[in-house]
Amino acid sequence: MKKPRICTVITNKDEKAVREIEPFAELFEVRIDLIGEGWQDVARQLKKPWIACARNPGEGGRWERSETERIEELVKASELGCEMVDIEVETKDLKKTLPPIKKRTKCLLSFHEPGKTPSLNGLKEIVKKQLEAGADVCKVITTAQSFEDNLTTLKLITEFPKTRMVSFAMGPLGLVSRVLCPLVGGDFTYASIEEGRESAPGQITVRQLSKLYEMVPR
Repeated sequence: MKKPRICTVITNKDEKAVREIEPFAELFEVRIDLIGEGWQDVARQLKKPWIACARNPGEGGRWERSETERIEELVKASELGCEMVDIEVETKDLKKTLPPIKKRTKCLLSFHEPGKTPSLNGLKEIVKKQLEAGADVCKVITTAQSFEDNLTTLKLITEFPKTRMVSFAMGPLGLVSRVLCPLVGGDFTYASIEEGRESAPGQITVRQLSKLYEMVPR
């Protein structure tokens, strides 16, 4: 089994904290909506691949400016050399938005459900929509209301064995799927730099996740 990949989420300009956990992370997510002005300086000092994300409020983000400016920042990230851009599959005018980004980098099309976990069939339709739109990586994130919701999100990964995918459930009840996502075929999973810096409910730290994965036989 390959080593499970951890994407560590950067939510502010604390470069010292980033340097300290860099050995534990395979890639980073630069949360433009949380970092704000100066996010480019943070991205430039990274020595590992990074994903650019400016999450809109409807899917759990804190972007406060216009949609046009949001897309502009993501295009800047592609020009700056990010590994991929994370953009919501429900983004308005997605057909116009993707080409300038895909000219330079890969595109991760995402879906976030902050209140529940839809049925497996419903989630499969979302993945099909992402693929039809041109996703290089599909990301489907739900919220766990029961243990079974973990199984639904993980089963989704196995339904698309040839697709690069991230799928798990947020919240305390979704911890199992966060941990297991890359162990059942998911491309990677997410972790926070440290406690108190979580970008989503149920996120654990990169150090905690690394210790867990060290126990998995390979």
